[in-house]
Amino acid sequence: MTDNRPVIIAQISDFHCGSQYHIPSLATRVVDEINDLAPDALVVTGDLTDMGFRQEFKLAHRLVSRMNVERLMVLPGNHDARNVGEVHFEELFGARTSELAFKGVRILGLDSSEPDLDNGRIGRQRYRWIEEQFSDPTEFKIVALHHHLLPVPGTGRERNIVYDAGDLLRVLSGSGCNVVLCGHKHVPHAWRLEELVIVNAGTACSHRLRGLTRASYNIIEIHPDRIRVILKHPFHEPEVVADYKRDLRRECTWRPHADGTRGECD
Repeated sequence: MTDNRPVIIAQISDFHCGSQYHIPSLATRVVDEINDLAPDALVVTGDLTDMGFRQEFKLAHRLVSRMNVERLMVLPGNHDARNVGEVHFEELFGARTSELAFKGVRILGLDSSEPDLDNGRIGRQRYRWIEEQFSDPTEFKIVALHHHLLPVPGTGRERNIVYDAGDLLRVLSGSGCNVVLCGHKHVPHAWRLEELVIVNAGTACSHRLRGLTRASYNIIEIHPDRIRVILKHPFHEPEVVADYKRDLRRECTWRPHADGTRGECD
């Protein structure tokens, strides 16, 4: 982020390849738009498939492979964890937890899926790793996962949130995380929780829609002084839906918990 061009991250989610609701023509349009955008990184936040079957994963892999991006992060969702789908995911896309670091930005991709369950979980065994990876105070820090951390407006009765969302939010806030990217609910939304910007993605290329929402994906622009979230409906002009000033976090000394993990700020 040393020049005038912001760091651009595209976030697409919830293809549901193999489902009757998946729209191949819309998927082709998303591929073309991503290639025209040429983002610094592309993050796919899960539910590439509908039932976790191998043929569905192969369709999703062909779709993602057509996107000419320099840096790619692909994460599994709850639909991908059905029918032992993680075997096919790892064969075609690699590790279910991954990391990208570039241009002063660090993205941690966390697998929040559980086998054959719609619910999400991160687990306390990964908290220390998150804190260690986010130890550099000069980096812009992003976490990506499939499940949503907070209830999303316009999605009906709340269910399937990350089981340990409260503890994870504490870890992210204490580690200086700037942005969280989620999918799962098929409704795009962005809001700020103190210094943490949480961005939910809609479904990029399926008819699995709630209310009056349309298929969409997100573009996140990281400027030296602000964070912009842009909503993009395929075939339509981009729309800025959030524009947050990047406030500098106050200097403080972290008081560790008894177990050695990072605690509150004195």
